[in-house]
Parts: sequence; structure tokens; C-alpha cells
Amino acid sequence: MSDRCSMIIVACALVTLTGLFVASAAGYLARRDHASYPTAVTRAAVAFAATLTLATALATAITSIARG
Repeated sequence: MSDRCSMIIVACALVTLTGLFVASAAGYLARRDHASYPTAVTRAAVAFAATLTLATALATAITSIARG
């Protein structure tokens, strides 16, 4: 396996882990705000999707700038 492939796998794992941390924090804070369980899960899912979307947008922007 090449170094580039290894770095891509590590980056994907890091982004997914960050997304999971953000989602769990959003779900916890929603429950602390007395939201129901389905609402808290929905907020956590939205936060997870937003984190992955932001990471994808940043990766695309950095790649387009680097290729220049």
C-alpha cells in the first residue's frame, strides 16, 4: 500500500471519528435541553452529516488550490 493511500485512509478515519464526536455532543446537548429521544437522534444525525459535508468541502477546496 502506498503512502498516499495510507494517508487517505487515516484522513477518512479521522474525519469519521470527528463526526461521531460532534454527533454525540449534539445528541447529548439536545437531551440536556429536554428534547425527546427521536429529536436528539435527529439532531445528532444532522450534526454528523454537516461535519462530513464540511470536511468534504474543505478537502475539495484544498485539492483544487494545490493543483492550482
